[in-house]
Amino acid sequence: MTRWVPPSAIVLGVLALTWPGLTAGQATSFVAVLAGLGIAWWVSPLNGRSGPRHADVMADPSAHPVVIYWRPGCIFCTRLRGALGRATRRASWVSIWADREAAAWVRSVNGGDETVPTVRIGDEVHTNPDPEIVRAALR
Repeated sequence: MTRWVPPSAIVLGVLALTWPGLTAGQATSFVAVLAGLGIAWWVSPLNGRSGPRHADVMADPSAHPVVIYWRPGCIFCTRLRGALGRATRRASWVSIWADREAAAWVRSVNGGDETVPTVRIGDEVHTNPDPEIVRAALR
């Protein structure tokens, strides 16, 4: 799956190689930095490759009362994570980019859109909810 490669990184790489004022050494250094950042992202827990899977949280809902479906790079997901503070650890975070079943489920409850964060609290589903709703459910 190549969704994790931000298009801006590709554009910056092409610009670095074709920018008229850059020397070959500067362009090579710039591309090396971009490659390093890409590798760091690939191994980072923030890219969504760690954590529970959709099948796991659906198999045992009592063990996962609050499930937050998210994707890397989503500013609304970042806002929710920040607003929850320490309570964020009590929720189950499922990346829709790392789990095709999760992405399909999110589309099924959002009219075909992969809108995140989508939060399942018990049997209720909230799309981009107010953080206070999620915080109250995590208490």
